[in-house]
Amino acid sequence: MIEILHHGAVSGVTGSCHELRLSKADIGARGVSPRRDRPRSQIGCQNPQATKGADPLGSDPTLLPAPDSHLGILIDCGLFQGQEDKQRVNAGDLAIDFSITHIRALVVTHVHIDHVGRIPYLLAAGFDGPIICSEPSAIMLPEILEDALKIGFTRDRSLINRVLDLIRARIVPVPYGQWHEVFNEGECSLSVRLQRAGHILGSAYVECDARAGNYDERVVFSGDLGAPHSPLLPEPVSPERADRLVIESTYGDKDHEDRETRRYRLKQVLEHALADGGTVLVPAFSIGRTQELLYEIEGLIAEFGGFWSQLEIVVDSPLAAEFTKIYRDLKPFWDAEARALVKAGRHPLSFEQLTVINSHEDHLNAVEYLAKSHRPCVVLAGSGMCAGGRVVNYLKAMLGDARNDVLFVGYQAAGTPGRDILTYGPRGGWVELDGERYDIRAQVHQVGGYSAHAGQSDLLRFVEGIPDAPKQIRVVHGDDDAKRALQAQLKPMVPGTEVLVPH
Repeated sequence: MIEILHHGAVSGVTGSCHELRLSKADIGARGVSPRRDRPRSQIGCQNPQATKGADPLGSDPTLLPAPDSHLGILIDCGLFQGQEDKQRVNAGDLAIDFSITHIRALVVTHVHIDHVGRIPYLLAAGFDGPIICSEPSAIMLPEILEDALKIGFTRDRSLINRVLDLIRARIVPVPYGQWHEVFNEGECSLSVRLQRAGHILGSAYVECDARAGNYDERVVFSGDLGAPHSPLLPEPVSPERADRLVIESTYGDKDHEDRETRRYRLKQVLEHALADGGTVLVPAFSIGRTQELLYEIEGLIAEFGGFWSQLEIVVDSPLAAEFTKIYRDLKPFWDAEARALVKAGRHPLSFEQLTVINSHEDHLNAVEYLAKSHRPCVVLAGSGMCAGGRVVNYLKAMLGDARNDVLFVGYQAAGTPGRDILTYGPRGGWVELDGERYDIRAQVHQVGGYSAHAGQSDLLRFVEGIPDAPKQIRVVHGDDDAKRALQAQLKPMVPGTEVLVPH
């Protein structure tokens, strides 16, 4: 028997954690059918004694062997943000609350914190298997987890170093497009293959070839998929086969602007800063969007020159600066357009107008200076949802001045200050930051195309590109409205497919 279980948040876009579980005992004796002929009642079976967070869809306890006859892998183990985070207020709430004794490996789709942030808790729960990821992710994962450990786990430097050393020892980098055997134990075997997902550098969707007795199937986990024509990264190509598909739905209810449209809108916002000497504040995630924006801004400066050379670009985030350096070092993983610019002598992630701020003292000085000056500037600062980090100090100092602009380029989860600014800012409202209310007089913009997530049409195209439609699709990792909207679009497109939204 081959099961899919969901241990992370099933509502919202954070805390991603899925399990692919194979059952060793009594395989074949119960009449498990070959691929594509299996009765639907056996899809996604779940032990009624399973711990909270697992997926109850398709439960049939009479089909389940004893727990010690399981083998499995986890796909991602992410941290919660926004409303989900507020429901988990201490370390005990973040502890791993499902059995991992049968888990042979963790497969990481990409290194955003909502997909990897609970790895320290997984290790603390006793997980001792390999951490499988792409080659770029293998470089970036310890960096992002070091930051996560400092913020939410411990300030003990020696403990942080021990955890990071353990993680580095467990990481198994796997090249894109290459099968990697995870286990082959008697009646069960499982191999995985990573394919480019186009979301951030190193992102992958995961193809799993699973065999349990006389039954085998290909199960695909999308991770987070990127939008076509995004800067720097090749777009994802649909899998050649997927008997079952677990697909994200962050933007399952809407499409993004095309690249030319969003580039034009970005240009308009930056021109406003040039015209009135204000600051454009971009709450940016350290990985992905920061680098894409730098790429696009460098392109605008190179194309228009002149007046644009007065615009200063500031990256005020040590972590974003470190990942920008890593992006520069991993040029072989860039797309053809970006590599051509480098060959022509351009430096899309390192140009004259770019300033990087590292120290906290320099950060505070920059906030004070930009709040008082009339020098046009673009500041990219974390965190991306304004829930903490250096961006909060900029917001406190600048939200009340109409000269300034706040530009959102990524998803803003419900319950975060970013969502409140996006919702109430255009109406002249206020936002609460560190327990105080701040009026929003700055202009508020959103350019969705730089979200790094596929839009609805992109997700549908990914499914449509699979030669034979999956027997089952599970829609995950999205707000309820987005999941339902994508489900509604998928059902008529693949009429023979069971399209589920796990609860």
